[in-house]
Amino acid sequence: MTYKETDIAKVAQHIIKETTSKTLCFYGSMGAGKTTLIKALVKELGGTDTVSSPTFGIVNEYHHNDGSVLGYHFDFYRLNDETEALDLGFEDYLNQDTWIFIEWPEKIPSFLPDDALDLHIEILDETTRKITL
Repeated sequence: MTYKETDIAKVAQHIIKETTSKTLCFYGSMGAGKTTLIKALVKELGGTDTVSSPTFGIVNEYHHNDGSVLGYHFDFYRLNDETEALDLGFEDYLNQDTWIFIEWPEKIPSFLPDDALDLHIEILDETTRKITL
């Protein structure tokens, strides 16, 4: 599916409709729009928090209007070794019934659940992206 940022809400709706997993793995180069797409997904799922990349904190938590946890957003770009994810309690996050959004999942291949949905984002030009589920 090819899209521009103005179409991002429709792309998010499509992903939510098509996925059978609450764990979404986002593959793409720096600047491909992974965080932008996650922001749209959180909004479509009823999240109330401001979405930003958790590059330095590694994980952000997002909530519904009622304060319940909607999900967790991981950015593993800065990991030097995949076992660092275990130090963060990554497996505990996966055992919760929440959405899990993972940027740079290629940094933790041994810990990704089998049922995770892989989303590959490709930059076609300055304003156009291609996503493959």
